[in-house]
Amino acid sequence: MATTVFDRIIARELPAHIVAEDAAHIAFLDIHPLTEGHTLVVPKQAGDDLFAMPDAALGPLQCFAKRVAQGLRAVVPCKRVGMLVVGFDVPHVHLHLVPIQQTADLHLGNAPGVPAAPAALAHTAEKVRSALAALANAAQQA
Repeated sequence: MATTVFDRIIARELPAHIVAEDAAHIAFLDIHPLTEGHTLVVPKQAGDDLFAMPDAALGPLQCFAKRVAQGLRAVVPCKRVGMLVVGFDVPHVHLHLVPIQQTADLHLGNAPGVPAAPAALAHTAEKVRSALAALANAAQQA
């Protein structure tokens, strides 16, 4: 039985703007983004502490996040894709990938980002999925 909102997204019990997925991970847009493209990268295996994860799972999570970040950089103008690991809002390991221009863009403050319009999320998700597909095709041809 799914216990967190992320478990419910993974189980497809709740909708999400999914940008990437493999057998062990899922990435979807944050509905309260700090910036356009703010994405949550979540392992499908439950657990609430990144640093309690087995090493064998931690490496693949970072590699999956790297691919998602490459897709974000391809479609969201930014100097970097920053990463936050906080974990108090949902007790399930997750990485925040945030397209940023400066460090201050990563400030969570006391409130989440501004709620995004569903149409804007859908548009961004489609752009990121397309960029990831193009990157995968380029890698296969190299």
